Amino acid sequence: MSLKASAVTQTFGFLLIENFALMSYASAIEPLRAANLLAGKTLYNIRPLSCDGERVRCSAGIEVPCEAISAAGSECHTLFVCAGGGPSDWAQAQGIYGVLRRLSRQGVRIGGISSGSYVLASAGLLDNRDFTIHWEHAPALKEAFPHLLPRQARYVLDGNRITCGGGVAPLDMMHAVVAERLGPAFARRVSDWYLHTAVAEPGAPQRASTVERFGTRHPALISVLEKMEATIERPLDRSAMAAFAGVSTRHLDRLFTQQLKSSFLEKYKHIRLQHARRLLEQSPLSIAEVSFATGFSSPGHLSRSFKAYFGVSPKTVR
Repeated sequence: MSLKASAVTQTFGFLLIENFALMSYASAIEPLRAANLLAGKTLYNIRPLSCDGERVRCSAGIEVPCEAISAAGSECHTLFVCAGGGPSDWAQAQGIYGVLRRLSRQGVRIGGISSGSYVLASAGLLDNRDFTIHWEHAPALKEAFPHLLPRQARYVLDGNRITCGGGVAPLDMMHAVVAERLGPAFARRVSDWYLHTAVAEPGAPQRASTVERFGTRHPALISVLEKMEATIERPLDRSAMAAFAGVSTRHLDRLFTQQLKSSFLEKYKHIRLQHARRLLEQSPLSIAEVSFATGFSSPGHLSRSFKAYFGVSPKTVR
């Protein structure tokens, strides 16, 4: 669609949840502002919204003045739930689940940025949908909503649902949103405005590769580490992992010692403990439920291992 044909101003609402990530919010609204500037007219109206019309404090401590979603939401072409933090923050949105569902029925495109997708899932707006969420919040979402399976993508466009992992990924998402309406050439001008020369594809990874995160390039070791991350609830033994990677158990032990300065069991336990910490911080699961979700035989087993690794108890983190 040409700029001349885009005479109608589209309102994009951003429902801000306490402790929302400032970078995610800025990465989403700035391309819309640049589009207005480059077009010389208001193509997009940006409206910060809150559950009650009060100011909302972001993760950096800055407060953003907002309008109440109940009064302004129906004017939106697209409404994003922008969240960060953890379950105690997301719970603040419980009172507006009905509003979100009503707006969706009225034809408003509904989106989630970072952990905003958790709020949408809680409102029942992601059932039978393709979507994503920030990788750090994905374990909590999958535990709370086992029927949902988020994709580890930078952003996902699925009809009138649009979700994004957060961070700087909204820059990529908004490039697609602007291109969808105004064409790729204009979207390229918007991205160039922010020196955003390498626009990522929607399915690009959210995290660094296994090679970068663990500092090894050995194919067998990489395959085992990825398998470890995929089998946290039911850990596999050394023999099964060695067979999976096509090496002997002795050679597998050498690889862990030489390249990771750790034993097979220590590294596996550390991966599971890091996952346990994310669940404790971001999910409503009890310590007993977390222990079984991360492959520990009992809450006591988890507590002892957790304190030895992190220096604090699971109860303290919770």
